[in-house]
Formats: sequence, structure tokens, C-alpha cells
Amino acid sequence: MKPYITMEEAVNVQGEGKRGYKLLTEANGCLKGCCSGITVYSDYEFSPTPGCHEDQEGFYVLEGEGYAKLDDLVFPIKAGDSFIALPGVTHTVRTKEGAQPVKVLWFHSAV
Repeated sequence: MKPYITMEEAVNVQGEGKRGYKLLTEANGCLKGCCSGITVYSDYEFSPTPGCHEDQEGFYVLEGEGYAKLDDLVFPIKAGDSFIALPGVTHTVRTKEGAQPVKVLWFHSAV
């Protein structure tokens, strides 16, 4: 087991042109559902099927500007911002019209 992964390896394994890539997973030694990845949100509308998990998911905005939605709470986000979706909270992200797509680093951790 290798406790790291390069972006090139993630693209080679998961395929090119994806909206998001899983980075650290069980294959790298993560335990109890811990995992991380990168997702690019280019849509100007929130997804009609937001994420919702039994664990918590944290986000760090790498690039872009847009909005995050946690259940009914909507707030602006930009590069450098962080937020968390607690267990059972629906969550989604969208890009602000005319702005660069929002690229986030996300991570799940066991509760």
C-alpha cells in the first residue's frame, strides 16, 4: 500500500475529463470512510440531487467564485474559503455567473 497518490495517477486510474477525482481512499490507507478528492463545479445552478452522507464532509475552495448550499443555507464562496457539511446535511455548490468555475478539495472523515 502506498500512502500517497499523484494527480497524474488519479487521472490514469479514473479516466481523463472527469468533473472530480478521488485522491486518498482505502487504497492509500484511509480508515473508516476517510477519503479526499477534488471536484470542479462549472454549473450556474445548484444540482437537483445534492450530496448527503452519514459522515461529515469538509471543503476548501481552491479556485473560482460561487455559492455553497447546506440544506436551506446559501452563502457565497471564493478561493481560500472553507466549510463543512455535517452528517445528514444536504450540500451542493455552484459557480457564480461570469466567474471561473469553483474547484474544491473535499474530504470525508469518520464521525
